[in-house]
Amino acid sequence: MKTLNRANLKSVLATSAIIALGVGVLYANGTEQTGFSDVWKTITEYMQGSLGRVLVGLMVVVGVASAVVRQSLMVFAVAVGAAIGLYYSPDIINGMMASTEAVATMLPTVGI
Repeated sequence: MKTLNRANLKSVLATSAIIALGVGVLYANGTEQTGFSDVWKTITEYMQGSLGRVLVGLMVVVGVASAVVRQSLMVFAVAVGAAIGLYYSPDIINGMMASTEAVATMLPTVGI
């Protein structure tokens, strides 16, 4: 078995970087990339469907149990926040990736 020394590590990293760049170039040919759209749709259905609701419910139940054991409402608040984040994260990600309007920044005028 070969040991990984400094020279071998550099060649492995260089080869990995070249492969990563090649794969990135192959899949960056258009504005609409549909390679993972089925995967994203499945994940979204899991998170916002019955499985997601079960996970959200379990997170809240575990948060309540942990809050009772630790006698702290902060654990419950974190569990509820994580449950809300799990359920709404597909909508948030779709909103970030599909935004088409430019944000106009207006700086206030300062009178001297």
